[in-house]
Amino acid sequence: MLFDIENWKEIIATLGRNKTRTFLTSFGIFWGTAMLAMLWGGGHGLLDLMSSNFKGFATNSCFMAASNTSMPYHGYGKGRAWQIDYSDIDRIRERIHGIKLITPVIFHYNSNVAASTQHSSATVKGVEPEYPKVESPIITSGRFLNKSDAMQNRKVCVLGKHVCSNIFGTENSVGKFIKLDDEYYKIVGVVTQTTKIQIGGKMDDCVFIPLSTMQIAYNYGNRIDLLCATMRRGVQPADIKDDTEAVLRTAHDINPEDEQAIMFIDIGAMFKMVNNIFIGIRLLALLVGAGTLMAGIIGVGNIMFVIIKERTQEIGIRRAIGAKPRDIMVQILSESMVMTTAAGLLGLCFAVLILAAVEAITEMNGTPAAFQISFNEAVSITFTFIVLGTAAGLLPAWRTMKIKPIEALQDD
Repeated sequence: MLFDIENWKEIIATLGRNKTRTFLTSFGIFWGTAMLAMLWGGGHGLLDLMSSNFKGFATNSCFMAASNTSMPYHGYGKGRAWQIDYSDIDRIRERIHGIKLITPVIFHYNSNVAASTQHSSATVKGVEPEYPKVESPIITSGRFLNKSDAMQNRKVCVLGKHVCSNIFGTENSVGKFIKLDDEYYKIVGVVTQTTKIQIGGKMDDCVFIPLSTMQIAYNYGNRIDLLCATMRRGVQPADIKDDTEAVLRTAHDINPEDEQAIMFIDIGAMFKMVNNIFIGIRLLALLVGAGTLMAGIIGVGNIMFVIIKERTQEIGIRRAIGAKPRDIMVQILSESMVMTTAAGLLGLCFAVLILAAVEAITEMNGTPAAFQISFNEAVSITFTFIVLGTAAGLLPAWRTMKIKPIEALQDD
């Protein structure tokens, strides 16, 4: 029947007898399929947008910083200020085995950066060479700080993209010198950020210098503002939180029950939370889209019952001149499948166009995301509405097999 031209002409003629009814019925399938595809593709895009906040950032990482105590302990009153120091790194490395990398960071805000007659304000970050393993920069020119810079306390720096453009414009700044507050530093690289997570400010607005150099230049001593850590495979930041905080509390005479004295930020938990939210969004999208599609399929089934009622005499005549029940049943199923398949494919194409437009808009705004469905998902949706469309016509088609030729010819 697939290559029977007369059969196709008959199907088209039957569906074309009542164009308004056919259109409204097909629109239900069209809109249901489009909704399912748009919601599913939209879920992909929203997840991409949220995940872009973590792009270039170690998602199994955490941060620790000191905060004022909220409880008295060992003669100290509450509200005491304390600082994480360099010796805490050795303590944590020795006692917490789930940590793969731990690296310190110190900050100096609102520093003045100048070269010739140009100047800019920036946040100075003192970091170790391992820092890019936590927050991965995009190196636009030159290099990042290395071990030799740290070991020899070199006065070298890496500029954020915005700081560099404010001072040097479009000139190549690598190899030139800047005056950072009261000291001169040689520029060895320029970086820009890949993540929207900010550690003490945007990477584009920062100047990076070796931590050992910054400790001397700004008289920081062993003080550390922030500890960044990444976990070993199979370990989550939440697994080491209690033990790490216990090490810090013991070393600095902090009440073991004081939850506010140590600020612990779990990036892994944040990333997992985003994933869980979007699992829920995808399930909701699937339920809403599938419900809309099912409503359209039920409409097809109802319309097929109406069509069979209108064609009772025609069916009777066919049976009287020798048509088999199976032939009538296949004809009804074919009409249901054609209506469903055509409307479903149009709905799928419409959804792809809408998702492509949304994707183009987000890319123009500088936040590209994949608002599309995959080929396998498109095939799954197509298979779903074809199967459901066939099922919608199955009961009406089965009803035609019970129509007796004599009764059908007498039907008014």
